[in-house]
Parts: sequence; structure tokens; C-alpha cells
Amino acid sequence: MVRLSVVVPVYNEERNIQELYLNVTEALREKVESYELVLVNDGSKDRSSLLLNELARLDPAVKVVHFKRNYGQTAAISAGIKHSQGELIALLDAGLQTDPRDIFRLMPFIGKIDFVNGRRTGRTGPRLKRIASRLENRICNWITGEAIADTGCPLKLFTREVADSLHLYNGMHRFLPALARMNGFSVVEVTVTHQKRKHGISLYSVLRKCFTGLMDAMLIGWLKKRGITNHIKGGH
Repeated sequence: MVRLSVVVPVYNEERNIQELYLNVTEALREKVESYELVLVNDGSKDRSSLLLNELARLDPAVKVVHFKRNYGQTAAISAGIKHSQGELIALLDAGLQTDPRDIFRLMPFIGKIDFVNGRRTGRTGPRLKRIASRLENRICNWITGEAIADTGCPLKLFTREVADSLHLYNGMHRFLPALARMNGFSVVEVTVTHQKRKHGISLYSVLRKCFTGLMDAMLIGWLKKRGITNHIKGGH
């Protein structure tokens, strides 16, 4: 088993793939005893597939998973986790908005904490999108009973035990901290940097993102209320 698996969903990111690979390898090489980069091609329609295959051919640390069509971010994350072998799993975005070096901001908490969620500072992008994101976070926390300031941050780090406990459905990638806590694991947020997307555009509509996020939050809230908690006194 390798020490760290970095899982990245990829959808039409041909202009970012090479820089993503270089950033990850530069950040991790000689700083982690062993690692792998798991890139999940979520049915890209550009040249992403060819570029990913070339990286895997040149670097044995790169593992590529291809979807036949676009299934969405949750499905890509789930597949990446299932195809990973790391004792620890880090999630990144392919749009270069999170910095792989920030994994080492999260790493010191592992051992005491099971799931470390990034919290972005200095966020850029359209003002409407940032306001909508903050509003979505507050409402989702109210519905789910959580206190995560940045559920949408792509950068996360968690143990293999957390990964094995996750059973994901469409849209639930937004609520990984809540799901980890529901499964009995400890969660903390740590400040990370946020960078402006260099190439391409965000693929998510602000209104659609808010609506689906709220619907999924209601599901998480329902699951928390329906969860089974046992307090066993003893047995023979």
C-alpha cells in the first residue's frame, strides 16, 4: 500500500492537465515516502483522455480511470477512491484552484483527526458566485446540523478507514465532512489557499448548484436523524 493517493476528477481539462501533473509531482516528490496520482476522466469530450493516457505511460505513479460518459463529480471521486491504494487519500480539483502543496498544511492533523477539510481564503471569481456559495454553506449547515465553513473546498485529506466507510450517491461529494462525522470519525477545517482558474470556465451554474446543494443537504439531514446509534452496556 502506498502512503498517499491524490484523487482528481477531470472533465474537459486538456489545458490544465500537464500543469496539474507537474504541480502535484513537484509538491510530493521526495516529501512523501510513496504516492500515486489517480486521475478520473469523467467522460471528457476534449483531448483530456489522450493526455491522461500519455501521463500514465510515462509515469508509473499515475493511474487513470476513464468513464464512458459524464457521470458527475461524486461518481468520479467515488471511482478514484475505489481505485486508490493509499493509506491516506487527498482530493484536489483539476482546475488548478487548489495548491497541492497545501496537502502538507492538512497532513500534521492526521493521526489525531480522521478527516481534514480545506477552508479557502482569498477566494476569487464572480461576486455573485461567492455570495451564493456562502449562503449555500450557511443554509446547508443549518439543515444538516454541521458547522463546516467551506463544504465546497475541493482540497480534503482523510484516512483509508474514512474512505472505506463512505457510500456515495450523486451530489454527496459536497458533504463528505458530514458523512465522515456521521460514520463516527473526527473532522477539522484547516485554512488553505485559493487560486484563480487559469484555463477554462467553471462548469457549474450558480442557481443549479445552490438548488441541488440544498436538496442534497435535506437528504443528509434526514439521514442523520434516521441513523442508528447503539449504546451497548455489555455482553457475553
